[in-house]
Amino acid sequence: MRRWLPALVLAGVTTMLLAGCAPARGADGDLTDDWPTLRVPKPFTPATDTCLPRIATVVQASTYETVDCARNHLAETIHVGTFVGPDALTEARPEPGSSALRTARAECDQRARQVLGGDWHTARLALSLALPSAPAWAGGARWFRCDLSETGSIDNTRAVNRTGSLRGALIGDSPLTHRCFDPKLIGDNLNYMAPVLCTEPHRAEFVGVYEEGDMSWAEFAKSAEQAHRRCMALIAEYAAVPNNSELPYRAGSIYYPPSQREWEEGDRGVRCFLWSDDRKLTRSMRGAGPEGLPAI
Repeated sequence: MRRWLPALVLAGVTTMLLAGCAPARGADGDLTDDWPTLRVPKPFTPATDTCLPRIATVVQASTYETVDCARNHLAETIHVGTFVGPDALTEARPEPGSSALRTARAECDQRARQVLGGDWHTARLALSLALPSAPAWAGGARWFRCDLSETGSIDNTRAVNRTGSLRGALIGDSPLTHRCFDPKLIGDNLNYMAPVLCTEPHRAEFVGVYEEGDMSWAEFAKSAEQAHRRCMALIAEYAAVPNNSELPYRAGSIYYPPSQREWEEGDRGVRCFLWSDDRKLTRSMRGAGPEGLPAI
């Protein structure tokens, strides 16, 4: 009996080994087809309809932060769009002057008007674009973010802290809207525009915005006379006076163009103001007519 022991033990071991190799009940024996498919990682995309504690032209996931719009904030994201077509196929992130940024800014401008209930150019507001970082763009991020912010004045376009959403901010009698100003001069040069009530003595009043044509920033900088004529036409319409040879004797113009960066991104909105250099005004010149704004 002893000489059979090793054989019996070996046979038992073999049986156990073979049993260990047998597929479990319900298994197919293929260990490679039962793992769940891994999702393709998606690039970070910022949220829309949220408020931001800081202004940024480049947004990184590692530093991205939002706050409740009821708390102090500097900007509000009103839209997140996507570069499409040829604009999305470039290796490098779009730069100012590119058709991609002009298209993106036009989309932001349209959305801003819808959110606000009016043209943001007519108020103490700024519209800015934010893009992914260069590495994020290389990794496939193709979004652009549209941010609105409240500014200090027509001269100080830096964002100021505010509470509450800007949604519907230009509907009705908005405190953000440009109205009357008492310009401060240094010699013959405009220093800044001090906002005042239109019933207080003043020399300037906001009359509207015109969209400049497709020209370079350098070309626009050389076309002051053209900007003056366009603004004078708005003044005549606003004050309900003839746009004729007598108009320069009724009023002059002051205009504020976009910044160079905004211009190169596609913003062509030029803000126009009626300017009275020979007398103080104590009422709005809207619809004043020839008697309210006489030729002197």
